[in-house]
This record gives sequence, C-alpha cells and structure tokens, in this order.
Amino acid sequence: MPSPSPGYSITLRVQAPTSAASTAELSLAVGKAGGVLTALDVVESHYDRIVVDVTCNASDADHADAITEAVAALEGVTVGKVSDRTFLMHLGGKLEVTPKVQLRHRDDLSRAYTPGVARVCQAIAANPEDGRRLTIKRNTVAVVTDGSAVLGLGNLGPLAALPVMEGKAALFKRFADVDAWPVCLDTQDADEIVSIVRALAPVYGGINLEDISAPRCFEIEARLREMLDIPVFHDDQHGTAIVVLAALTNALRVVGKSLPDVRIVVSGAGAAGQAIIRLLLAEGAGDVVAFDSKGAVHTGRENLDPFKTWIAHNTNAGGVTGSLREGLAGADVFIGVSAPDLLTGADVATMADRAVVLALANPDPEVDPLAAQQHAMVVGTGRSDFPNQINNVLAFPGFFRGLLDAGARHITDEMLVAAATAIADVVHPDELNPSFVVPSVFDPAVAPAVAAAVKAVAERTPVGSR
Repeated sequence: MPSPSPGYSITLRVQAPTSAASTAELSLAVGKAGGVLTALDVVESHYDRIVVDVTCNASDADHADAITEAVAALEGVTVGKVSDRTFLMHLGGKLEVTPKVQLRHRDDLSRAYTPGVARVCQAIAANPEDGRRLTIKRNTVAVVTDGSAVLGLGNLGPLAALPVMEGKAALFKRFADVDAWPVCLDTQDADEIVSIVRALAPVYGGINLEDISAPRCFEIEARLREMLDIPVFHDDQHGTAIVVLAALTNALRVVGKSLPDVRIVVSGAGAAGQAIIRLLLAEGAGDVVAFDSKGAVHTGRENLDPFKTWIAHNTNAGGVTGSLREGLAGADVFIGVSAPDLLTGADVATMADRAVVLALANPDPEVDPLAAQQHAMVVGTGRSDFPNQINNVLAFPGFFRGLLDAGARHITDEMLVAAATAIADVVHPDELNPSFVVPSVFDPAVAPAVAAAVKAVAERTPVGSR
C-alpha cells in the first residue's frame, strides 16, 4: 500500500465519552488502521460527551474508509460527518479575479472605464505594441486544454480537467506572480483547437498547453508556434524535459558520470518522452534507447507514427530490440514517463553500478522507489513523499516569468537548457547528495533563477527566431 499522504487527508467529526482515555483511544485507532494523525481538536465539551475533529492522512479512498470504520468501532464513539479535505479545498474553485486598481468614486470610474478608457483603446489601435504595456497581456498566460489526457487519468473532457487547470493557474501566481487563466475547450479536433487559440491569443502574453493527448499535442503546438507572435509552451513536453535535465545534471554529478558517456533508457515515447529525448540529445547525450508498451523503439519496427519514427532515427544507434526489462540491463540511467509498476528492484539491480533511476509516473511510479533505492545510487520520483521530487512546478512558473519579462515571442532549445541549468545550480555543491539532486519546489530562489536565465537568452535571441 502507498504511504499516507495529504492528498487523502480526512477530518472525522466524532462524538466520544468524556473519559480521560477517549482522545488517546481515537489516536490509537487511527494509528492501528495505518493512518497518520495530523490533528485532534476538541470542538465541543459537555458533561457526558465531547465532540472531536480527528484529522489524518490516508493512502487512498479505500484506506480512508477503513480508518473511519476503525474509529467508529470504538465503544461509545459515534462518527458523524467525514470530510475529504482535498474536496473541501476545491469547493467553489481555487481562483478569483481581483482588480489591481481601486474604484472608490466617479473619478476612478471615469479613468478605469468610460470615458477615459477610450483614449487608451485608441492608443493601442494606433500602436499595437502598447497592448503589452497598457493591459494584462504583459503578465497573462492562457492554460489551454481539451481534457484528453488529464494527469494519468485519461480522456476526462474539459469540465473534469478544470480543477487541474485551476491548480496550474494558482501555481503560476504563487511561484512567479504570473496571472494565468484556465481555457478548457469542448473540442478535441486539432483544427478547431488551433483556430480557437489563435483567435483568443491577443489577450495573452503566452500560451501553456496542458493535458492534450499525443500525437495531436505535437501538431497543435507546432502550428500555433508558427502562427502566433507569443510563446507557446506544452508543459507536459517541455516542462517535464526541463526538470528531468536539471535532475539528471545533478544526479550525474553525484554518481561521477557525464552525459555523453552514459547509457540512458527512457520508458515512454509519448509527448514527455520525446521532449526529454530531444533535450538530452541537444545537450550531448550519446546513447539513448526509448521503449513504449511494445518494446524498444527502433528503425526496424513497423507502423511507427511520425514522432516515434523520429525517435527511432535519432536514438538507439545499437539497434536494441526486445522488452524494457531486457533493455535496462547495463544502463546507467532510467527515465520513466510511462506507467506504474513496470519494473522491480531486481530489474534495477541489472543496471550499471552507481545507477540513476528517475521514475516519474504519477501517482505510482514505474518502480517502487524503496526497492529501487536498494540498487540505484540516486532515485527520483514525481511524488512529494519521497526524496528528489521532480515536479514541473520547478520550471514553468519561472520559465514564463522570464518570457513575459523579456517580451519574448518564441521559445528556443537554448531557453529550455538555460532553465534546466538554473534549476540544477540552485542546489549548492555543498548540499548535493543522492537524496537531494533538485531543490524544493518551495525554494524561493528557484523561480527567480529560472526567470533570469530564460530572460537573458530571450533578450539576445532575434525576435523572429524559433
């Protein structure tokens, strides 16, 4: 069973006897059921009973039910309302619009709205470049999805994708003061998506594509990059590639190996896998082999889509065939952006000495991190309850902050590499160790460092360059 986490935190409203042992028995029941008690608050006290809010972390929804049943089984205890704290956080959504100017009297209205606003509109019409200076465009990003590939959950559609997009927008604001807004489209037709985003682009300084399934995501991004004069960033591809390169840079420093010399196995040949491979090759990786659900991607395989064909022709120079398990033997690095529980600790044991394992499938990685740690020197996941959390939030807020500050129109590989280098370098050499190859997502130095690095590249990149 996975470890209890705040993602499955519950609060039980419990009525119990007023005996001295009541609260201790509640705590003990939670612990015996495998929960992690985080708070126990007496909210009412009466002569013959107390009402207590018992808050604890569970490992999943079924575990939360088991904890509730264990508490309810105590003599004299009644469980009333059980609140899922994750759902409580999402009640009413996670975003709001807050004006930056005060509207206190008629004079304020006259300047913020009619008649004064008319002169600002005319100024922008005469000089469209003033749109960045005089509107929210200078600091606003559209988080665009069609809901076709929501997290690891699949095609849930635009409405069910909205909580993720709200969360993304909240992270933009929290970590880089970027005003982002969800744009969830009720179409999965690539032509329609491109047309809609093109039509709404004048309002925004950048486009963040999110949770759009492959291979359509490649086409949509490429077409929008060609037609828009604002940067278009597919976070599932490029955000993931940035943080993987950052983590691998420091992991290789820890194990004493270099990127051109290591053998890298990538599990997953979709959007994230291809972007990671492209960036690794751009940085000088010499031996990369990709695997999908059918095994190694190589030039001899039939019916490869255009994107896997590109992978086949640019990797796997040795012509490796067969399964992921077979291909992993002797590898220095494993990077997983695929599916849970594909490997065991025994599989990791076949890798080279001082191996690096970055198993990023969420919420359950490709291999149990505890099992991988028995054999690999550095292990990273996308989870917050293990060391080395490799999370895109390390990249995208600061990345867009830099793009917006520079007024960038396009994104280049040099910007992606600069962002990865900045993230890696936030970890001081004195701090670097097998359990700490990437900084915390809450490290206040990360977003400014990424923003500065990206801005520096953007400002020396010709305006028309892609």
